[in-house]
Amino acid sequence: MKLYDAAFVCRSKNAGPFQVTVDLMFETREMYDKVLKSSSFTAEKIGELYHVPSEKIAIKTFERILTIKVVLPRISSSGSLQDMDVYGSQQHFPLGSLEI
Repeated sequence: MKLYDAAFVCRSKNAGPFQVTVDLMFETREMYDKVLKSSSFTAEKIGELYHVPSEKIAIKTFERILTIKVVLPRISSSGSLQDMDVYGSQQHFPLGSLEI
């Protein structure tokens, strides 16, 4: 199962000029727990997907609302000449296709 299939919301957005967040929202506690316990849902695996060191990735859990927020560094600062996604809205695709 891909993460897109597990979460009912999978979206990315700016978190300032140097970071992007990917929000994952789940309808059931079981699916939320399944993703968190998955051996493929780690900072190391996510770092491989985004080509960044795992220590620069934060996985924040919000159990009460069945939400996980993944914070990633931007490849270039928002609005720079190298930035191809100023709003950070297209950055969820690699994570969404992660096999859980």
